[in-house]
Amino acid sequence: MAPYMNRYLSFLLFLADESAAFSPGGQSARRTGVNLDADTSSTCRPRPPSSTRQRQSARTTSIGPLHLSKNNDRARMEKSWENMMGEDWREFRAHLVAREHAEEEMASSGNSKVKQRQSSKEDGVGKFITGAISSIFSKGEKRDESTEDSAVATEAKAKEDSTDIFDGHAVGGATKFSTIEGFSTTCDDPFMDEEECHIIYDEPDVKLDKHRWAHPLFHVEPGCILVANEKLGGVFHQTVVLIIDHNENTGSTGMVINRPFPGQLIKIASDTESNIDLSLKMAFSKAPVAYGGPVMQDQFSTLHGFGEVMGSKKVCPGVYVGGSSQLMQEVRRNNLHPAEVLFVKGHAAWVPGQLTREIEKGVWYIAAASADLILRYAGAPVSKEDNPSDLWADILSCMGDKFENIAVAHSGRGDERMLP
Repeated sequence: MAPYMNRYLSFLLFLADESAAFSPGGQSARRTGVNLDADTSSTCRPRPPSSTRQRQSARTTSIGPLHLSKNNDRARMEKSWENMMGEDWREFRAHLVAREHAEEEMASSGNSKVKQRQSSKEDGVGKFITGAISSIFSKGEKRDESTEDSAVATEAKAKEDSTDIFDGHAVGGATKFSTIEGFSTTCDDPFMDEEECHIIYDEPDVKLDKHRWAHPLFHVEPGCILVANEKLGGVFHQTVVLIIDHNENTGSTGMVINRPFPGQLIKIASDTESNIDLSLKMAFSKAPVAYGGPVMQDQFSTLHGFGEVMGSKKVCPGVYVGGSSQLMQEVRRNNLHPAEVLFVKGHAAWVPGQLTREIEKGVWYIAAASADLILRYAGAPVSKEDNPSDLWADILSCMGDKFENIAVAHSGRGDERMLP
């Protein structure tokens, strides 16, 4: 029993020592070398012999430090939970944008219908006056025909109105969310009213393709993409840039994600100037490589959807950069295929205020896009609706409206091209 008690006490002492290290007093004690328990240890308990102190030190050393970061399995599990529970706030925003767009189209079509009805009424008044004048000089047969036509039109209008009125939503002041007070409702959440329950739990009116969606944004945020204006030339011609960091005071960084090199990592890293580690090069020898930008082209970054492993950063839900050493372990454990990690050579950078000025001049279109579109060259699935060789045009098409017209007018060169 004594050995177990000693281990338990050693572990408690270790935890107390670690908690003290994270406290302000503990940190100051570590820095100054002062033992805060020196007085109490000398008066309350005898000092253990040196051999016992060495064994306790060995035990605490074998336990190791308490790492605050999560391991690879937990990172992968958390990403799976996010996908399963639908906790992607960007998808929720994209759904709201799609709903607003649908409502705008309905409103515009409704206005056109109102204009058509007004014009038809005006035509009807004109026809009525013309018919009244002509009926003075016409025979009774024509009068009967006009009466029959008006009866048919009235019946058709009644049928059209009946399709909307019998759902009961607009009868007697009722709405879609009207209920009978005192009876049980379909909403069992005590923190929501009936209307909120319908918004959260009802089947959405607008379907969102989680694999393929994109919509314009009016501000820059980490995880958004910059789609090059069709008039932009140079190395950024028809590029898609993923924003990694953005700060008005420190500047912005990003990486081009649609310029794949014609070759895999083992070839690109050997033929071009790079400082990539040999073990990483061998583990990811078949990994794809892309041109990331004109800044620090001897440096490689990794873009993937594996999870927020140690050393990586979550740019947006489902998209991560960095953590190559942990990803290498997962490749060796056969938990990750090298083709699911995109090595990006170089990056793009903007000094404070530069990106804002470029956007104001129309150099970039700001957009949010699905994780599968962002990870197109990092092993993401491709559907039959996608254009697998032209991500620039594909995203513009998903954005719709004028952007779709731009994609149709200027697409054709594709992503794989020789850099100028």
